[in-house]
Amino acid sequence: MKLVRYGPSGREQPGLIDANGLLRSLRGVVADIGPDVYAPMGQRALRKLDPETLPMVRGNPRLGVPFVGISKYIAIGLNYRDHAAEAGQTLPSEPIVFNKWTTCISGPFDPIEHPPHSTRMDWEVELGVVIGREARYASVADALGHVAGYCTLHDVSERQFQFERGSQWDKSKGLDGFGPVGPWLVTADEVPDPQNLDLHLDVNGQRMQTGNTRDMIFSVAQIVSYLSHFMTLRPGDLIATGTPSGVGLGRNPPRFLQVGDAVELEVQGLGMQKQTIVQSRDKVAADAGQLILPTERP
Repeated sequence: MKLVRYGPSGREQPGLIDANGLLRSLRGVVADIGPDVYAPMGQRALRKLDPETLPMVRGNPRLGVPFVGISKYIAIGLNYRDHAAEAGQTLPSEPIVFNKWTTCISGPFDPIEHPPHSTRMDWEVELGVVIGREARYASVADALGHVAGYCTLHDVSERQFQFERGSQWDKSKGLDGFGPVGPWLVTADEVPDPQNLDLHLDVNGQRMQTGNTRDMIFSVAQIVSYLSHFMTLRPGDLIATGTPSGVGLGRNPPRFLQVGDAVELEVQGLGMQKQTIVQSRDKVAADAGQLILPTERP
């Protein structure tokens, strides 16, 4: 199944995409695409429906984040061999884990505001993993049984904040709008092998990234198992699994996103996203958010 949420931001309605690619309404069937829907029992109930009997949604409504209930947005860094090489890094011996704040999450076609103090805004196409069943100390063999489904992710990054503002990845990855999700949540039964999916990203029609999930250093199963040994993974938790080579930082010379740029990205079978970079509505002080630390306590 391809589960979606459509409509104005904050007032999205539940739906699904049928076999012909048509948007069907799930209003009156479920309240929203939440953990009770994409959990195993909820998926079984939805599969009993005949999509042809559901009302067709007319027009071309906005698509929002395709599911709710995201308590954590966890990301894995340097998880493709070619991306580690372009970054000049050795292959990690364990997954590199960081957070994307849930306030960064946006719809797959929503514009992305260029932060007023950003100078090196970068792109990253990634496979997203959505947890459907609680996982604690899961084995690699059992890990995929905890996955509800998969989605296309755009892990937008600010490289200056990442490398020149204390080398803290979290604050470079979680700005508002830096986490487009969707357009669909594709249930795991439709993705028999998450380690054989093509993915790509274009900027202004120019291909920047091309890869396949087979080139991950750590597989989806390994990532889910690993994370479950350090935290409880709950239904709705979202995991970004890393990006292939071709990011702006790795180009010669480096290239970064500017106001007016259009980014289009896709993971095989999981749907396409497209965003335009727009001018931020906010202003910042001349210090651009720099923190001045006192030499002594007051």
